[in-house]
Amino acid sequence: MPEHHPETASPSLVGVSYVMPVLNDATHVRAAVESILGQDYTGPVEVLIALGPSIDGTNELVTDLASRDARIRVLENEVGSTPAGLNIGIRAARYPVVVRVDSHSMLPSGYARIAVDTLERTGADNVGGIMDARGETPFERAVALAYTTRVGLGGSAFHVGGDEGPAETVYLGVFRRDALERVGLFDESIKRGQDWELNRRLRETGGTVWFTPELAVTYRPRSTFDRLARQMLSTGLWRGELARRFPAANGIRYFIPPLMVVGVVLGLLAGIGGVIQALAGATPWLLIGFAIPVVYLIFVVVATLIAARGRGASTAARFLVVLPCIHVSWGVGFVLGYLSLTSNIARHTGR
Repeated sequence: MPEHHPETASPSLVGVSYVMPVLNDATHVRAAVESILGQDYTGPVEVLIALGPSIDGTNELVTDLASRDARIRVLENEVGSTPAGLNIGIRAARYPVVVRVDSHSMLPSGYARIAVDTLERTGADNVGGIMDARGETPFERAVALAYTTRVGLGGSAFHVGGDEGPAETVYLGVFRRDALERVGLFDESIKRGQDWELNRRLRETGGTVWFTPELAVTYRPRSTFDRLARQMLSTGLWRGELARRFPAANGIRYFIPPLMVVGVVLGLLAGIGGVIQALAGATPWLLIGFAIPVVYLIFVVVATLIAARGRGASTAARFLVVLPCIHVSWGVGFVLGYLSLTSNIARHTGR
């Protein structure tokens, strides 16, 4: 990235602070930062990178980026978690608009301009749009497809799109800093799902969370089965924790994967019991339990035929594995999190 010397910003536009937590992400962080610096927003800007204790070369990369552009500041995030990094960046922010950025995301050039216009037009506390997942390998493309279809992650507007208007939550978010301060910033005890929980508090205190499909952020999904499973398990853990903490604030879609997991497990156990009955010479009525996992397998096959149609055999074949990986990992995590096991497991499954 070439060295940059700040130009005179438009004094009539509000200043924007981009806040990005980073931990062990040398593969993606440069592209994320370059997408920020490539914005067509002409108001004052700064880029605040909350750097966790990384061991993959991220520290050196981020330091180099900051040395080439005076708009970039690196802040130490000793805890390393996403909410801690976000809060460090927000507290250090100079400007009244805070743009939450993920190191796996790439902002389109008009992102900040559209978001600031939407904040002013709607009076919202937070505006955001779509997580536009895009993969480069066949596996990543299968994961991206699962993210952007209703059978994958449940059909939230920020995954599949929808009409502009008030929303429960949005992807990432562009906030009024005073609104963040009003609700006490991000809850650092929540390692995943902290955006949903913060937006819950914004809405409860009279603020508006605004979704607009004009804000579509490119997101790079996990590149291997193992990384995807760990991500979904961790996400499910914290969603289960949030469902336990705030039972009245969770929609039915959050409970479908854990109910599926419980149903499949019980069906398998019953079916095995039926096999034992048959071996013992009894009527094997428990074999009916196998119907539950069979129905789920049929669902996965049909969903693959519909969702992956026209996307190539390689992507479709991987989608057959990706879809149950997401459902099972997320569902198992939800059950464990709902049973208050989050704190004991989450440290082994990601931030």
